[in-house]
Amino acid sequence: MSSSSINSFTHNKYYNWVLRNLFSSWINSLFTIVALIFLYKIGSFFLNWAFFEADFRYNFQGDLILDRTFCSKNIKPGEFGACWAIIYARWDQFMYGFYPVEEVWRVNLTFTLLPLALFGVLFDKIPFRKFFIYFTFLYPFIAYFMLYGGPGLSPVGTNKWGGLLVTLFLGVTGIGLAFPLSILLALGRRSELPIIKSICVVFIEFIRGVPLITLLFTANVMLPLFLPQGVNPDNLLRALVAVTLFQSAYMAEAIRGGLQAIPRGQVEAAQSLGLSYWQTTRKIVLPQALKIAIPPIVNTCIGLFKDTSLVLIIGLFDLLGIGRAALADMTWTKLYYEVYVFISLVFFIFCFGMSRYSLYLEKKLKTDNS
Repeated sequence: MSSSSINSFTHNKYYNWVLRNLFSSWINSLFTIVALIFLYKIGSFFLNWAFFEADFRYNFQGDLILDRTFCSKNIKPGEFGACWAIIYARWDQFMYGFYPVEEVWRVNLTFTLLPLALFGVLFDKIPFRKFFIYFTFLYPFIAYFMLYGGPGLSPVGTNKWGGLLVTLFLGVTGIGLAFPLSILLALGRRSELPIIKSICVVFIEFIRGVPLITLLFTANVMLPLFLPQGVNPDNLLRALVAVTLFQSAYMAEAIRGGLQAIPRGQVEAAQSLGLSYWQTTRKIVLPQALKIAIPPIVNTCIGLFKDTSLVLIIGLFDLLGIGRAALADMTWTKLYYEVYVFISLVFFIFCFGMSRYSLYLEKKLKTDNS
């Protein structure tokens, strides 16, 4: 290697970063080497278990896996890895629950349209953004028509929903409904009107002081008591009410933190220009407060998405519930690692996506004021 090549390599920014952060001293180098060995051991073990020595639809003999007894690790214990055939066998239930097989195209179409409904809200520099914004407001009605049924479509009750469908429905709808409610609660808690402030404070502190499991039980049992006689919402709607109220209380405190970070002088300057309270809030205070509150808001959204698994206790089969039901089947019992790794991967994909979008917004809006 020529001297010029060596000089260019040593001046490479990645080389300098590694040298500065991983091998800056002998003890730092020791920890780096130990960590690399540990990661190699864990990584190689997981790759062998999950891919190289795993069964997917056929075992090592080439036989189609019909139940757990056909898995290679049960035929030759200790020589093979995961048996992913349970995911193949239960794929429809993991995705749709007990939705009629001949109608799952409706769920697939709803899933496909969801990113289009979110594009206009999440990204501002896209072609035809106005069209996407209009579609965002229309999407809930389209999704309701496709999933529940209507003219030309056979009705499908929510008792047949399950799997990822229930998880996404509660997560996306709960966040969408809780966000505007949380803004009102945050503004109400800072209101100068004693009655409004007291109501918001009591609501937020009560909801934050009660576990989500308790709210789910309460909504499932007591919600019909507050409705007119004959009105009996299904369990999924009751769970949605509990999830929305729970999320709105936590998100309201995150937004209130952003509101408190806005200097009082900006409000006074707006008032001196003749702006009303709502004009000041909408044009000056709230945009800055939401920008500051992006990290805690996304954090609560991620927490809510994972908390949707708690609906299992009121009889709803979300993604985790379907996994537990699959393991209860004697045909596929004892394949715990495969089921829970798959469910964890699904949750990780969605939560990691929300986290990356949060970082994108922070960088775009320069929330660190750098």
